Amino acid sequence: MKNTDKTTSITLAHINDTHSYFEPTSLQLHLNIDGESLSPFVSAGGFARIATRVAQLRSDAERMQKQFVFVHAGDCFQGTLYFSLFKGKVNVDMLNALNIDAMALGNHELDMGNEPVARFAKRIQFPLLAGNWDLANEGVDKAHTLKDNPQVKAYNTAAQCARWIVKGKGQDSVALFGVSIDKMADIANPDSDTPFLNALEVVQQTVKAIQASGINKIILISHLGYDQDLELAAQVDGIGVVVGGHSHVLQGDFSDLGLGVQDAYGQEVNGTYVVQAGYYALALGHCDIEFNQTGRVVRFQGQNELLLGRRLFLDASMNQAGLDERYLKACDYVNQHPLVSVCKKDPDVHAVLSQKYMPQVREMQQQEVVQIPKPLRHVRIPDEHGPSQVAPLVARGFYESMRKRGYPVQFAIHNAGGVRTSIQAGPLTTADIVGQLLPFAIPVGVYQIKGQTIASLLEGAINNATNNGMVGTGSGSYPYTHNLKFEYHAHLPKGHRIRQLRIFENGQWQPVDILRNYYGVSSAYTIKGKEGYDAFSELEEPAKMSNLTMADTFVELLTDKPKVIDKTVSYNFFNEKE
Repeated sequence: MKNTDKTTSITLAHINDTHSYFEPTSLQLHLNIDGESLSPFVSAGGFARIATRVAQLRSDAERMQKQFVFVHAGDCFQGTLYFSLFKGKVNVDMLNALNIDAMALGNHELDMGNEPVARFAKRIQFPLLAGNWDLANEGVDKAHTLKDNPQVKAYNTAAQCARWIVKGKGQDSVALFGVSIDKMADIANPDSDTPFLNALEVVQQTVKAIQASGINKIILISHLGYDQDLELAAQVDGIGVVVGGHSHVLQGDFSDLGLGVQDAYGQEVNGTYVVQAGYYALALGHCDIEFNQTGRVVRFQGQNELLLGRRLFLDASMNQAGLDERYLKACDYVNQHPLVSVCKKDPDVHAVLSQKYMPQVREMQQQEVVQIPKPLRHVRIPDEHGPSQVAPLVARGFYESMRKRGYPVQFAIHNAGGVRTSIQAGPLTTADIVGQLLPFAIPVGVYQIKGQTIASLLEGAINNATNNGMVGTGSGSYPYTHNLKFEYHAHLPKGHRIRQLRIFENGQWQPVDILRNYYGVSSAYTIKGKEGYDAFSELEEPAKMSNLTMADTFVELLTDKPKVIDKTVSYNFFNEKE
């Protein structure tokens, strides 16, 4: 539809929470074909397929004389071997290859502090929208800074609003800005000199500033989460579309593919349409929007699409295509589904990955670290079958690696949520550890701590994990340890639930002296005091961060001491009911 004087037409494409899933994923579908249930696998998503579909949409928009805008709503970091091996370097190259117009800052971009984001921002060819990130007081002594980078659209302290970008010209101008989770310090690791401001207040101030500049057509790129986006839309007038991320919501009814049903695409609240496109680069969201002269959206139509290969497969190996009549019918059913787009891989985007980065990933996938003689079970909170067999080993990896480098650590604590899977019997590869077991590239750090504070840490983490006397943030905070043992008695008064706290020293278990200083090691995530680990705020000196990630230490442990897997032990007594 050709633009008229009365409306501004835009095609908006969007992705979010891609988490370094640059390659396609083997996705299992659940179908009912002529009354028969089938569960085939299909090659789904990936950046090369996204590029193909976006090129089609861009071409259509140009033919219809519409603006075309393509955005990412944050969390491109972490998730796969491509990030673990290369940190943000692959993300830069692949996002540049997609030719996106802008990206919001996600919380996982800040898992390792500001420096990886600063490095990333120096190489990207698109704006990074972080409108409630206050960089005004960023230290000038850092090797890589953000506030002097024009690509970073952070908080404008002088104007007291977010910086924004403009697409289109004249009456067709559309302003885009972004905000991120304002409690970023609670779930990620931003540097202390760059705080995040209240997202709602910044959005309200920014909408007013954009309108005062003469633009009334506004798109917000948000990494707040779906529920927060809906609440924000209800409270702020003047936003046409909120493109969201963080909560991995795939809007639409995918139930007849076995992928469930969520809210319809483009939830309308207070005249604002809220969209989100799933996760892991499996889907692409796109919509056609018409703004009237007052900036109100008068037409909105769009959907999320799964980006799939043409063939179905009988198993996840993708080596055997189904050729019988049932599977041919299933192929036709999937390929013709209104929420599926069958896409070939864009050769240029695929080449960036396959030529520069894929060989090292494939090599790592073949690197066997150790043979696991029997399955090792991981649970977050101990149950009737016992505690995690994996998390104490991970904690020991922290301990051994820091001791190896001369740090006088005496114990290790690790949160259960930092371990993502159990370990199966058989060969355990580097890729298994880095890509699945410990996929978050978070460093470990050493700290000095009083005995009483150790007890406070353990109790706070378990109180949080079990909602004992507080509203916790989830079971992932449960602490597993190396060289520490303790009893937790849930019925005792708060502050007195850790009993029989002991540390292994000089070849024997000894009571922890509540007044004595000890040296411990944990991940940067827990040291930040997150999820019940508030007592870390009582450290007299900041922890010293190493350059080793959690996965690095575990690989090193199993390489140096492969027999430790035969001695998985958790000494801690957890009594939830008494």
